[in-house]
Amino acid sequence: MRAAVPPSEQIATADDADRGMLERLYDRARALAPTAEEGTSYGMPALRYRGRPLVSVMPTKAGYSVFPFSAEVVATVLPLVEGFESTKGGIRFTAERVIPEAAFDALVTARLAEIDEAIGH
Repeated sequence: MRAAVPPSEQIATADDADRGMLERLYDRARALAPTAEEGTSYGMPALRYRGRPLVSVMPTKAGYSVFPFSAEVVATVLPLVEGFESTKGGIRFTAERVIPEAAFDALVTARLAEIDEAIGH
């Protein structure tokens, strides 16, 4: 198993097909959370906000998964991704059927709010 690397290294070593998707989604997350920093969490590349994991986007055998590190956040976004596969911790999508931007934005902003609430901001 490879050691976890930050998103920029994940993107730099991704194949061409994955690189564009990873760049687009991480750039969008950075636009929503400009103070987020690169790091890792639970063995995955991740953006971190206020020292806590914010979001990870990972290529998988069947496409991609996005993880907000919160089952509650996933549950709140599920109505926006009807028909997409999900787990308690993430949402799966493909290059042909990309997670809608509104759903991705909702996922990131809900996680931001959850972190702020947890640390009292």
